[in-house]
Amino acid sequence: MSMHDAVYHIVHETSYQYALPVRLSHQMLRLTPRSLPWQTCTSHAINIDPAPQNLRMLYDSFGNPLQAFSLDQDHTSLEVYAESWVELSLRPLPMQTLPWEQVTDILTYRAGRQLPDDVLEASRFLFESSHVRIKRDFARYAADCFTPGLPLLDGVSALMRRIFNEFTFDPLATTVSTPVTEVFINKRGVCQDYAHFMLSCLRSLGLAARYVSGYLLTQPPPGQARLIGADASHAWVSVYCPGTDGLGGYWIDADPTNGIFPEISHITLGWGRDFLDVSPLRGVLIGGGEQTMKVAVTVTPSDENPGLPFAR
Repeated sequence: MSMHDAVYHIVHETSYQYALPVRLSHQMLRLTPRSLPWQTCTSHAINIDPAPQNLRMLYDSFGNPLQAFSLDQDHTSLEVYAESWVELSLRPLPMQTLPWEQVTDILTYRAGRQLPDDVLEASRFLFESSHVRIKRDFARYAADCFTPGLPLLDGVSALMRRIFNEFTFDPLATTVSTPVTEVFINKRGVCQDYAHFMLSCLRSLGLAARYVSGYLLTQPPPGQARLIGADASHAWVSVYCPGTDGLGGYWIDADPTNGIFPEISHITLGWGRDFLDVSPLRGVLIGGGEQTMKVAVTVTPSDENPGLPFAR
């Protein structure tokens, strides 16, 4: 590894408690970090209690690894324990990017035009989705950052930092069903809301942008130990930029919650159009009554816990 590499141990624990027995449960897990040019998942395991009758390893339409399973015996709790070792390398930002208007022109639909594979793939992230809206108000907000002729990277940076400066992180302000239009009015929410709002702004300008789900290494206060289970899932955005000189396109990640471009502190689980495409655990069940859920995530750098086994 180079001096810029980092190795992390990740534990993601999810616990459901049901007031009444669940008779049948079908679940999908997206808890496996993706393999990417800058990210390698060297070890991964998932334990489920009660143990399912069948566990299938699949890939969704975005290329994210997922596990699907069913439980057909009565149960009043469900525990999912995911453990991963991930190695990250530094991702340098591009030296130059096309003017943002040129990017939107490349992504604009024209009948009969054959699109390169990377542009065709990016086009699925141009439209509205369950949590992302395309509206003039979002376009006007973004237009202050995307001035005429500005390189795409500079526009993304300006929008990311504007959201970071003008919005307030407030876990009590929203729920998973809060509309992005309400988030815009109140300018309060969590990382999921920041990401959905920035996606709404970018797509309202005609840019292709996707929702990224993952983890963020958090730093404890000086002199204090890192707390077990104190971290949480994180979310940010990724913006498509066509390549120059006929080269293939690439994606630029941006974290509006923290106002930074991700480097080696952001671990990618997967991506989709919005949160619903990459929910870590999602399913349907029969029975159960009222339910409570607890999630605990711990991200630990390998040098802070040398006693942990490191599988390569």
